Amino acid sequence: MKNLLFALIFVCTTSQTFAQTLYKNIESSILGQTRELKIQVPRGHDAYENDGKKYPLVLVLDGDYLFEPVAGIVDYYSFWDDMPNAIVVGINQAENRNDDLLYDDINSLPVEGGQKFFRFIMEEVLPYMDKNFNLEKFKMIVGHGKSANFVNYFMLKAEKEPTFQSFVVLGPDFAPEMPKWIPEVASKTENKLFYYLATSTNDIPKIKEETEALITTLKGVESQKNFFFNGDTFEGPSHYALPAHSFAKALENTFFVYQPISKKEYKEVILKLSGNPVDYLVEKYQTIEDLFGIDKQILVNDFRAIYAAIRKSGKWEPLEELAKMASKEYPETNLGQHYKACFYLETFEPKKALRAYQNAYVLEDSPVINKDQVLEKIEEIKAEYGL
Repeated sequence: MKNLLFALIFVCTTSQTFAQTLYKNIESSILGQTRELKIQVPRGHDAYENDGKKYPLVLVLDGDYLFEPVAGIVDYYSFWDDMPNAIVVGINQAENRNDDLLYDDINSLPVEGGQKFFRFIMEEVLPYMDKNFNLEKFKMIVGHGKSANFVNYFMLKAEKEPTFQSFVVLGPDFAPEMPKWIPEVASKTENKLFYYLATSTNDIPKIKEETEALITTLKGVESQKNFFFNGDTFEGPSHYALPAHSFAKALENTFFVYQPISKKEYKEVILKLSGNPVDYLVEKYQTIEDLFGIDKQILVNDFRAIYAAIRKSGKWEPLEELAKMASKEYPETNLGQHYKACFYLETFEPKKALRAYQNAYVLEDSPVINKDQVLEKIEEIKAEYGL
């Protein structure tokens, strides 16, 4: 009995600790056959109960071999909060890949099985995911080789009606006209699109040549305000090893604004701002909400970075604003009162600083300052100013 109880506790615990992978069959009227989906839900999410949270979707073509590396990296990055928790769905294609990805050699557009597979994704897979999972608007699609070329058919319609906002194109085996069409969409899109393109020094020669040529062309439209492009040629991996080397970079480039303020961002962007660094913080988190539909709590790490920038500038007015934001984001902790006290000390109002630290003492510790440190600050102010 004890062993059974332990096993049940273990299962219940680990189901919330690790990402879960589900296997679901879809009876497709479009394809006239059953297709298997692999679906990874985030850690802590009960796949069988609606927790009210919404998640971005990562759709993976060639799910037979590409799902596992993509799902694993998504789980890793979301664990460290370098991207939002996301649902990953892979479409198995091993027995139907050539038919699924078929295009006309003359006009480069999907034909026969390719047309059906496009409709299958749009009319059956995505509605199934929307019905059974709470999805944010933001969606990413990933492909490799021939399926990487197929990813671009969704981009061609994204100029005005995007189903996907992020396109990950790894070692693409392009249809003849595709390299001409992509820059046209990139230069004219009215919607914010993320496009990542990768090849390697040991990729198939034709693929490497065409991919590097397109990377050069797309760099010319980087200034287009709605098109966010990054391209890489990796040193060493073969065509088949490329996804394992490149997908993490794709996530970093797509979710760069979601990630905590880095040392590079702090030095190269924030310290060079001519305006109020608090405005930068507000804009960063508003962009996260606009792009990904996520109202993300401002990280303590990011408060620290903006505080450091304010101290570096010697302009103290933004510090009062930062203190108000910190109190709003973390009302149970002493973070906001600490920043308020710092503002009053720098603007020569020690009585108000003392009061702020006294208020901070009754609140919970923050990662920035604890109760013992608050008491030290109180005693220092009393001693220095005779209060």
